[in-house]
Amino acid sequence: MGVTRQIKVGILTAPHIDLELREHTFLLKNVRIGIGFHWDRHEDQEFEGQLEIHTNADGTQTAINTLDLEDYLCSVISSEMNANSPMELLKAHAVISRSWAIRAMEHPNHKGFHVCADDHCQRYEGLKRMNERAIQAVRETAGQVLLYTDEICDCRYYKCCGGKSEIWRTCWEDIDVPYIQSVECPYCGRVSAKTLRLVLNDYDQETKDFHDWKVTYTDEELDEIVNSKHPGIGHVMALEPLHRGASGRIDSLRIVGSARTEVIGKELYIRYALSKKCLYSSWFDVQHANGSWTLTGHGWGHGAGLCQIGAAQMAEEGFSYKQILAHYYVGTRIGFAAE
Repeated sequence: MGVTRQIKVGILTAPHIDLELREHTFLLKNVRIGIGFHWDRHEDQEFEGQLEIHTNADGTQTAINTLDLEDYLCSVISSEMNANSPMELLKAHAVISRSWAIRAMEHPNHKGFHVCADDHCQRYEGLKRMNERAIQAVRETAGQVLLYTDEICDCRYYKCCGGKSEIWRTCWEDIDVPYIQSVECPYCGRVSAKTLRLVLNDYDQETKDFHDWKVTYTDEELDEIVNSKHPGIGHVMALEPLHRGASGRIDSLRIVGSARTEVIGKELYIRYALSKKCLYSSWFDVQHANGSWTLTGHGWGHGAGLCQIGAAQMAEEGFSYKQILAHYYVGTRIGFAAE
């Protein structure tokens, strides 16, 4: 696609990389996706570009894919959301995924490669879900990034805010990122089942009732979950939210146990602590009665930045990709990345 930037993507690390070399592509088997989340599973995935197998100090191997940034983006936006999504959503995603990737390339958060291929960074699942619409969206936004003043934005995003997005410090460092503010989002709450089938990839469609959700545990079930993540707490006597972010997401939670008390946060750690895998979000209220715990919550993901399902609905309602980005990233503008 005629770009100058090359990005290195760490696809998987395993005791042995099981692969199949083809004429112009390569197939990696048993790639783990959704690591640590409720959709955690393995897939076989096919990729273009260069492949390097790196042997690590512990004897494991890491598969690293080097390719043009714009080609990488074609896969990212069709891995994060279905490539049959409305074009304005795909364009919006191309801009924010490009912005995030360029920042990650300047400050890699992995050793030996710029980004990983899973939700820790951006989903990158090769050629499996990519089509001409994804390629078109990337081409029509070529070089475009999101800027705040003259800085390329660290564009975070997630599946569904549940009605209101979150601020940066609830999820990560205790700093104020001016373009990651809490905004009202009525859009994800009125998305239709038809649109969800259009915009969510196959395994994402298995996640139901994510705008408003409820989880119930017996005392014994919650004790087992909490102690598996935070050993030695004992019988859980209370779950006490100590602080909530702007949307209502909890970023500090006190777990009172019969043996000891522990305070946990930020939001992702809370989601891990109260589920065998991971809660949809940390925006929830707690009720305990008659030997049963009920968590009644909202949203799917950390909630900071672009609500993917809300953005899909905005696109369905006729908003342009520029309007979508202006809504979720306060005070930003679209510009071009310097080569």
